[in-house]
Amino acid sequence: MFELDTRRIKKLNNLDYSNGEVVYWMQRDRRSNNNWALLHAQNIAIKLKAPLSVFYSLNGNFSEANNRQYGFLLKGLFDTIEELKKYKIPFHIRRGDAISSIKKYITKANTGYLITDFSPLRVYKNRVAKLASAINIPFEIIDAHNIVPTWAVSEKQEFAAHTFRRKIHLLLDEFMHPIPKIIPHPFSLKKNEHEEFKPNVILKNLKIDNSVHEISWLMPGEQNGIKVLHSFIRDRFDVSGELRNNPTKNNLSNLSPYIHYGQISAQYIANEINDLEDSDGKNSFLEQLIVRRELAENFCFYNKNYDSFNGFHPWAKKTLNEHRSDKREYLYSKSEFENAGTHDELWNAAQIEMVEKGKMHGFMRMYWAKKILEWTPDPESALQIAIDLNDKYQLDGRDPNGYTGIAWSIGGIHDRPWFERPVFGKIRFMNYNGCKRKFKVNDYIQNNALNAQLSV
Repeated sequence: MFELDTRRIKKLNNLDYSNGEVVYWMQRDRRSNNNWALLHAQNIAIKLKAPLSVFYSLNGNFSEANNRQYGFLLKGLFDTIEELKKYKIPFHIRRGDAISSIKKYITKANTGYLITDFSPLRVYKNRVAKLASAINIPFEIIDAHNIVPTWAVSEKQEFAAHTFRRKIHLLLDEFMHPIPKIIPHPFSLKKNEHEEFKPNVILKNLKIDNSVHEISWLMPGEQNGIKVLHSFIRDRFDVSGELRNNPTKNNLSNLSPYIHYGQISAQYIANEINDLEDSDGKNSFLEQLIVRRELAENFCFYNKNYDSFNGFHPWAKKTLNEHRSDKREYLYSKSEFENAGTHDELWNAAQIEMVEKGKMHGFMRMYWAKKILEWTPDPESALQIAIDLNDKYQLDGRDPNGYTGIAWSIGGIHDRPWFERPVFGKIRFMNYNGCKRKFKVNDYIQNNALNAQLSV
């Protein structure tokens, strides 16, 4: 057994264990390996000589969700369940409201200890808080998603990367180490049956948006995430770090969907990349994976308005307010944006890439969001349209990285004031000509036009 760093644990009550099984309520980190929450749950269960099980609640009646997202999630869960079988840990999934589902399960299963994983997003925080006030067994939350637990890095919202970077680097050596292995659980229930799990059958019966198709170029699941990581290191890793920002090159890791769905551990990725020879590419990758990604977690954890105009810094709200009445050369509706119907072929290509592939190149995400600000009547409309489209089509939608990236592009979060101009005020500006200087814009446009034709 190992002792989990107590800084990774948040106790949600001070109740004592009496009897019953230990349950890991899996929410965000949907994997069996390299999962601090599952490891801690097993460690507790072994100490108590208690059975261990994993519970997952599936709403399945979420009108804003779709086949693309639920397909990746459910088919990835299948991989996780098969792995858990090897460790004699049963997995139980129930449809319905998360709170009522988990309450019913822990009562029926005679649960004596509950552990869950961490997300900074409002829906998760509210869900956990409601459950904590309604149960009378020990309940803990583990940050299994971040290398350094969000609450351990800082006790407040950090202004920018430079203030956050210093704090996280001071702690990295204490947290950046190999993750122990899960073991076959030695204390099983007398009737340790694994429930049948058919993702395609479940997907077919969900009341979700069927208009957004699943993607086929990226396969979900723990093992596939690890394969993608190793193929990135072997075939696409750019030691210069320059090609990563070129949307016409295939030098992305493509790991963000796996990280978002909890199918691969960011700490595992960091350890694998850290073993490579030092290079600018290695440094820039780790900067994005650790500093920028965990800065996004910090923003969403400490700013309750992470997805609204009220969450912007005072300087950004002031400058955007001062330019509300500026004339916009173009104005588009949400539908026109969604259907890539703007005058800008480069913006349209980025939108097509997102709709068809479920993943837009990171550099283009900034341009895409900033142009929505430029072509809508006000920043509130721009913010909502960008969030709605991102969360609908991106495989890694509804994620702290997405909310933070949009808040950066439209509201200057983690940025500084720039030269003032119409509409944007002092928010950093991007334009078509700037993109032309960085990469072959026409190649990007043609590649995505071809992708759209092939998908028809």
